[in-house]
Amino acid sequence: MTGMEWTLEIILVVLLGATLFQAIRLERALGVLKRDRASLESLVAGFNASTHQAESGIQRLHAAAEGAGRQIEDQVAKSVGLKDDLAFLTERGDRLADRLDTLVRQARPLTRDSPGNRMDTLAPKTAGETEKSLLQALRLAR
Repeated sequence: MTGMEWTLEIILVVLLGATLFQAIRLERALGVLKRDRASLESLVAGFNASTHQAESGIQRLHAAAEGAGRQIEDQVAKSVGLKDDLAFLTERGDRLADRLDTLVRQARPLTRDSPGNRMDTLAPKTAGETEKSLLQALRLAR
């Protein structure tokens, strides 16, 4: 063996040592990646579970919102009907009040013109007489 062969063999041993050193480092890095991959997989699995829970929560929330919307629509429809009823009753009450006012105005000159009539004799003495007078006025208003 010549000097050149020895030199080449020494260079080869050095290169093999460097390759072995790099292979050990690479093997350790791959081990870390495998561990990280396992933790990444568990992280992804947890994320998927959270996503599914969020989706089901959104579906439940959507269903609840639809139910509340239907209830609000029903209440609005009922309130519109009640508003119409109240408007009708108010209008009818106004007409009755106007009739009563007209009847009272018509009756006042008659009581003033009556000879010997005083205000205390015109006033009903009991609650029953007051009711009768009011009912009479209502009948005349129709």
